[in-house]
Amino acid sequence: MSPEGWHCPRCPRRVSSVLNRDVKHFGKQHLFDGSEETCWNSDQGTSQWVTLHFPRPVKLSQLHIQFQGGFSSRLCTLEGCRTGEELVKISELYPQDSHAMQISFPLPGFQVQETVLDELKITFGSSTDFFGRVVVYHLEVLGERL
Repeated sequence: MSPEGWHCPRCPRRVSSVLNRDVKHFGKQHLFDGSEETCWNSDQGTSQWVTLHFPRPVKLSQLHIQFQGGFSSRLCTLEGCRTGEELVKISELYPQDSHAMQISFPLPGFQVQETVLDELKITFGSSTDFFGRVVVYHLEVLGERL
C-alpha cells in the first residue's frame, strides 16, 4: 500500500510559539491549509516545535516540509509515542536552507524511520535565522492509518 498524506484540520496540534502572538496571520492552522500565501511563523527562540496528535494510530513513513529560505531548520528531531507513553526519538533530519518542498525519502540526511504512533513531535533545533525563528509553509505527514 502506498503512503497516504493527512490533512487533519481537527487533529489536535500545538506549536512552540507564533510570531508576535499573531495567530490569525501566522498560526498553526496554516501548516496544513495548502495555501502558498500562508505559513506558520514562530517567534524567536533557540528551539521551536510542532506537536501532532492523531485520532487513531498511524505508521509514519514520510515527512514533507517546506520552509521559507533563511528561516529553516538545520536539524529536525522527530519524536513519537503511543497514547500514555513517553516520547522517544525516531529520526534526526537535516533539511536544506531552501524554499523548496523537502521530502523525507530519498534525500540523504532526511530519512524517517517507520514507526507506529499516536503523537508526533517535530523539534526545529537549529534555525538558519539569527533570532531562531522558523517559517513553515507546508507540512504533511505520510504513512498508513491503522
